[in-house]
Amino acid sequence: MAQSSPQRDRSPAPDATAEFKRRLDLAAAETETLLGELLGPEPAAGERMRPARLLEAMRYSTLGGGKRFRPFLVVETAALFQVPRTRALMTAAALELIHCYSLIHDDLPAMDNDDLRRGRPTAHKAYDEATAILAGDGLLTFAFDVLSRPEAHPDPAVRIELVSALARNSGLGGMAGGQMLDLAAEGRFGGESKPLGLHDVKLLQAMKTGALLRFGCMSGAILGSADAEQRRALDRYGSAIGESFQIADDLLDIAGDAATVGKATGKDTAANKATVITALGVDGAKRKLTAVVAEAEGAVAIFGADAAVLQAAARFVADRRS
Repeated sequence: MAQSSPQRDRSPAPDATAEFKRRLDLAAAETETLLGELLGPEPAAGERMRPARLLEAMRYSTLGGGKRFRPFLVVETAALFQVPRTRALMTAAALELIHCYSLIHDDLPAMDNDDLRRGRPTAHKAYDEATAILAGDGLLTFAFDVLSRPEAHPDPAVRIELVSALARNSGLGGMAGGQMLDLAAEGRFGGESKPLGLHDVKLLQAMKTGALLRFGCMSGAILGSADAEQRRALDRYGSAIGESFQIADDLLDIAGDAATVGKATGKDTAANKATVITALGVDGAKRKLTAVVAEAEGAVAIFGADAAVLQAAARFVADRRS
């Protein structure tokens, strides 16, 4: 096999990059429409009513913002197996509901104490802390309502697998557990904060940030009844995407502009948060990011040309500015 420069190997073709951006925008628009419908004022079967203030806060925190990168991962990995798009979008919406709940709770004074999210006041600033907590709770539980519906998949066994996978990636052994590790590393529960080694940082970030991104990739395999090799490939891809996303986020916190990023920057450093940068330094983190993106691109090579957009997505994660 002919050898070419490493940079050329890692860079997606211009047409793949353009197609990625088109599909990202399309998935975002379709997810936005579906979320707006799901979070409508009419009660679903079995609901008594939808309190107006709670629904308004849930919609405020979910609609009209974000790139919808997680829904994109669901839709595009499911497309590898010709899964009907309407099914993939239901899972994408459920995942985005979980993500948005986590942002509400992360921003609370008891957690990260942020005033700005996606360029707007955070939920507890726009409303109040009690409403924000309930909005997060509502989005979390509603995600599993959505995922349990036949529209997500006609086979109940597939829906159960999706529910189980999302619960485990968002709960005790996933995102929520990762947030606890993050708070503990800051010294929140007694004692002084201390720098974590690279292994512990990777574990923390794989849970806190990477778990939902990994689910986004694995859900496509579940919806598409992928074989063992295909599942392993998407698992590796999802894990690498999660790792690269967090490294890029850490770098943005160091050098990003708050107006562009859409939230306050420099807070991780001020709080002595455990990051790859604290373990490897800025230059080491950049080298690690390059290597992890290459790992993500290689993981989905078994899908051939169909993987071009997913490989372009890996580069987008590294190069993003917000």
